[in-house]
Amino acid sequence: MDKYEVFKKQINDLIHIDLDYYKEKQMKRRITSLLKRHNFNDFDDYFQGLKSDKMLLNEFVNYLTINVSEFYRNPSQWEILEKEILPDLIKKKNKNIKIWSSACSTGEEPYSLVMLLTKFFDLKDIRILASDIDIEAINKAKLGIYNSKSLDNLPKEFKNKYFEPIESSYKIKDEIKKCVEFKKIDLLKDVFPSNLDLIICRNVMIYFTEEAKELLYKKFYDSLSNDGILFVGSTEQIILPDRYKFKPVKTFFYKKNS
Repeated sequence: MDKYEVFKKQINDLIHIDLDYYKEKQMKRRITSLLKRHNFNDFDDYFQGLKSDKMLLNEFVNYLTINVSEFYRNPSQWEILEKEILPDLIKKKNKNIKIWSSACSTGEEPYSLVMLLTKFFDLKDIRILASDIDIEAINKAKLGIYNSKSLDNLPKEFKNKYFEPIESSYKIKDEIKKCVEFKKIDLLKDVFPSNLDLIICRNVMIYFTEEAKELLYKKFYDSLSNDGILFVGSTEQIILPDRYKFKPVKTFFYKKNS
């Protein structure tokens, strides 16, 4: 067995992340550059370092989970969500809807959702489930402090109403934070929440193998309520969605065919 194969098995045993589900060339290249940066000789040497140094391990998980995020990422898609997807869901359900931000990174996405939902509901009635595999990212999300660049696409009304400037950063107000429940969930291994009306999974699947994507589409399908919507990232359109019993309703939005 080559050293990378051994490393993948060791990582799965250590932190329960299965690197077989990630595109091999891409992931191997990323990890190799990381171990070289810290002057480790090879995968074996690097694993010993990860086992003994918690900070090194945290950095590895962070690097692996690729936490790139911003508020209202791809604004045109948020406009479709506001003008078409949400009104339709709310009308059908005739109540508040269940939403899961399934790879929430450092919180920009679920907090954007809460702010958008204030156009339809009182804050006290808004609840979003947000999850990520990276506990460090979740801790940053709970802290809720962001640089000004990550707010570039956010509508000004939200920036003025729900953020407090702190030196060169912005802190999101507690009234928004209270609407989000954060959880650690590994999309490939853990049980999903059920009966959801909207699942958002953006800019994650591009790193997964076809086998992993198929597994996820099935899990998302099972997790959605009848006519529930899956919202994916701008490079992640589902090829032949009917294979997974999804029907495209708008670009990047797919309805569960029940």
